Formats: sequence, C-alpha cells, structure tokens
Amino acid sequence: MKSVLNTDAFDRWRFEQLFEMSENMQKIERNGRNTVPSFRPLMGDMWASLFKMKPEILAEVPDELQMNKQLMERIMTDKGFEEFRAYTRLDDLASALGTMKYSETVLKWIDDQAGQNQTLQNALQQMMSSDGANQQANQQAAEALAEALDQNGQSLAELLQSAAKEAIQTKENLKSILSGIKAGSGEAELKKVPLRDQLKLAEHLSHDRKLKEIAEWAGRMKLIAQRKQRSKHRESIDRSGIAMGNRVERLLPSELTAFASPATKHDFLRRFVEGQTLLFDTAGKERLGKGPIILCLDQSGSMSDQETISKGFTLALMSIARKQRRDFALILFSSRAMEPKVYPRGKINVDDMIRLATTFLDGGTDFVSPLKKASEVIQSSRFRKADVVFVTDGEDRLTEDFVKHWNELKASKDFRVLSLLIGTKRDATVKLFSDRVVKASGFQDDAVHAAFEI
Repeated sequence: MKSVLNTDAFDRWRFEQLFEMSENMQKIERNGRNTVPSFRPLMGDMWASLFKMKPEILAEVPDELQMNKQLMERIMTDKGFEEFRAYTRLDDLASALGTMKYSETVLKWIDDQAGQNQTLQNALQQMMSSDGANQQANQQAAEALAEALDQNGQSLAELLQSAAKEAIQTKENLKSILSGIKAGSGEAELKKVPLRDQLKLAEHLSHDRKLKEIAEWAGRMKLIAQRKQRSKHRESIDRSGIAMGNRVERLLPSELTAFASPATKHDFLRRFVEGQTLLFDTAGKERLGKGPIILCLDQSGSMSDQETISKGFTLALMSIARKQRRDFALILFSSRAMEPKVYPRGKINVDDMIRLATTFLDGGTDFVSPLKKASEVIQSSRFRKADVVFVTDGEDRLTEDFVKHWNELKASKDFRVLSLLIGTKRDATVKLFSDRVVKASGFQDDAVHAAFEI
C-alpha cells in the first residue's frame, strides 16, 4: 500500500492487521473510497502518524496521493496533534481509535466542502471516474482541495480536536467497563483482552449511547465498591488474635513504634524481612472460600429509567466476584426469568458484555421464577455459601409452600439474601425470603452500596 509518510513494511503490515480486525474501519473505508480513490492509503497514513515514534511526510509522492499529502500535512501541523500523539504513540488500540475518528472526520469535512464548492465537487467526480489514474484530474482535485483547506482549514482543525477527544473518551470508557475494583486496574485488565475484542467493544462504545452510559456508571460504581470492600477488610481484622509475618497493613501499633524509633528500627527491619514481626490476625471467616454471587435483576417496564445505571451496578458487583475469584450468576427477570448466565470467577467476555447492554426484558414482575433459577445455581454450585442480591422496584405474591421450601434450602445451603428495593417501600413480600432488606430511592442512593459489602 502506497504512503505519503516514512512507513516501512512493518507499519503497513500492522495497519492491515488492524484493518482486518475492525469492522468499523472497513465500513469507513468503503464509504471513503466513494469520495477519494486513495482513501485506504490515507487511513493507513493517519494510523502511522498516530502510532509511529517519528512519522515524517515524504518530499515526493505520486500524483494520485497529492490530496493525501495535503490532508496529512494539515493534520500533522494541527496544534492538538502532538498532544493526541502522546496518548496514541505505540498504542495499537488508541491509534486505531484515533484513525477511525480522524477518518470519519476528514471524510465528512471533504463531503461538506464538496457540497459547498462546485469546483471541488467536479474535480473529485473527475478523479473518481478515472479511479485516480488520470494525472490531470488528480492535479485539479489537489488544487481544489488546497483552496478549500486555505479557506476552511480551521473548521477541519476544530473537528479533528473533537475527534481526538472522542477517541480518548472511548478508550477510557473501555477501561472503565473492563476494570476491576482495584484502583488503576483498567489498563491491566484491558491488556488481558485480545485486541480484536478490544476493538469490537470500543466500536460499540463509540456509537452506542446506552453502552457509553453503562461504562460511565460502571466506573463510578466500581470506585464505590472499592471503598466498601476496603472498609470491610479493615473491619474484618480480628484484634484479639496475633500472628507473625510481614504484612504492612496488619502490623501491630507496637511494631510501627519500633520502626519509627532509631534505636529499634534496625531490629524491626530484620524481623520484618524474616517474617517475624507481630500482626493482627484475621478472622477465620475471612479465610474461608466464598460461594457465588447471584444477582437477580428486575427488568420490568417500570425499571426502564434505571436500566443503564443498574447495568453499571451489575458490572461493579461482578468486579467484586472477579477480585475474590467467586462465580457470578446473573438472572434477569420481569414477568419471566431468563436462564442464569454464570461467569466463572466473575469473568465476562466482550460478546456477553454487549449482550447485557442490549438486553432489556420489559413486562411485569414475577419473583418466583428468578428465585427458582437462583436456587438451581446454588444447588449446583461448587460451594455451599452464596450471596444472593435481589433487586426490584415491584412486588409479588408468594405461596407459603414456596417460602417454606426456600427457607429450608437457605438453611441447608447456608446462603444469604440481600434485597434492594428501588423506589418503593412495599417490603412485605421480599421480607419473606430475605435476610436483609434495603430501601433506596434509586441506584444513586447511598443505601444501594450495601450490596458492595458482600
């Protein structure tokens, strides 16, 4: 593939790899070549300009690439370009996202200019009719484009800056939706996902408003979950037990005093290295393996205004399961319950994430079907213990036989049920099968955060 930059064989090979992985990039190219025959090489140059350490524009280029050279000169001299490159350089995903956004932006700008400038429109049509093989048509198109850039280049610069911001936000949303609850885990979790899947999810995030909102809520909810889990860990320390080791966060106050004193610091460091410093022991319960987290999530019609935030909540809860290596089961319900979707150790793949974002059941409210599905998961679990989180804004009626059977199962399997009532105070039914009931005005209510303590 021809280029107006100092690209090498690796650059061209890598771009073709990314192009093959990205359905969106292919779609943009199909649209672009209907306006500019050399649009695919232009996309390759946009990618190389963002990815390479030191991209440079060649002094001499073929006639059919003169338009590409003019556009790349304008792009690479834009005041925000180098700042954007600091984010994309040697980053496959960021540079691919930047290429898509830049390509869409440049194509739209050319189409808009052609709609306003008859000379440019005629020149492009002549170039297209010759498929870029007519030297005179190429020169005329390049001249017309140069005039348009002189007159309206500032509008292109502004659009490119917006495109860069969108690309950055898309990657940040991707990190939010994939991250765990550990601070700064987004980049690490992202690297565990194959690049093809990164691109697939990023493309959905770029164009799907609902998925964007879910990603934003997931990021906020995970921060809250992180704080709740950290607080719970501190509270789990059994101060009546003493152990030996070198866990900084569990050192006794006397050991911290020894470290702070010049007279005893050397002895402290020796004992710390040897694992002989005194620690608070943790409660036995914290050492036990935990069972699955099962989320029964109401998707009746009345929950539609809570849809995106409830799914952000779901991903935050799932991140707790991932950190604690617990299976996570999701049961969506309305007037019926879907089959439980089990994510071993809380790991969700890209297709399931997209499916979660695009699924909403609507309809009425039935409690029996999701509880039955939850009992199936519990009975087939590798662990006896489980935490069931039941989220609803409605109510239902349960038979005495069902409640009796449920409570017998709870006693035999030793699981707990936390019910979150969203926007309602009617708790008579959920009290029958729950260990704890929390009422909240909505998912932004602090009361909901009780679920992150499981």
